Amino acid sequence: MTTDVLTGTLRGAPWRRLAILGDSVAEGLGDPADGYPPPPWADRLADLLREHQPDLAYANLGLRDTRAAQVRDTQLAAALDFRPDLAVVAAGGNDMLRRSFDPVAVEQALSEIVSALRAAGAAVVIMGLFDISRSPLAAADRRDGLRVRLAQLARLTRRVADRHGAWYVDLGDHPASADAGIYSADRLHVNARGHAIVLAETVRRLAAELPR
Repeated sequence: MTTDVLTGTLRGAPWRRLAILGDSVAEGLGDPADGYPPPPWADRLADLLREHQPDLAYANLGLRDTRAAQVRDTQLAAALDFRPDLAVVAAGGNDMLRRSFDPVAVEQALSEIVSALRAAGAAVVIMGLFDISRSPLAAADRRDGLRVRLAQLARLTRRVADRHGAWYVDLGDHPASADAGIYSADRLHVNARGHAIVLAETVRRLAAELPR
C-alpha cells in the first residue's frame, strides 16, 4: 500500500497520543531494503496518524533484547504516565527464542501490560510475529521446534487480545512469512520491506475499528 492509500485508510482516526511498548520489533530494528523508506513501522505509523491529528504525541519505549516481563516491569509505568489513547505492544519474541520459554508466564506478563493500558483508557494493538519457520532461512534442524514455539506465542497473544478487548495483528499467517526477502541479514528481524508490511497490517487493523 502506498503512503497516500495508508493515510486515506486511517481517515477519521481519533488518536492523539501513541505509545509503543516492547522489544526490538517495537524499537524498529532491521536492515534497509531497496525501494522502501528507512523509518521503522512505528515511526511511520505516527507520521500517518499525524496526517489526521497534527498534534499527535508519540513515545516509543521499545528496547531490544527485552522479554515480556521486562517490558511490564520497565516500560509499562512510563507508558501509563504518558497517558496514551492508543498503545501498540510487541513483546514475547525474545522469550519464545529461549529454551526456557514459559508460555504461561509470557501470557501473564502480556495480560498485565494490556489490561493496565486498557484500564487507563487506551485502545491497544498487540502484535504477532511473522512465522520465519516457513521461510528457507530457518535451519532445517530447528524449523519444527521454532514453528511450535511461534504457534504457541501466537495463540497466547491472541488470547490476551480477546481477553482484554485489544486488537490483534496477525502476521504469522501472512504469506510474506515464507519470503526470505522480508528478513534482515541476522535472520531474525525484518528489513525495511518487512516493516512496510507490518505498517500496512497495523493500519488495516486500526481502520477496521474506525466508524465509516
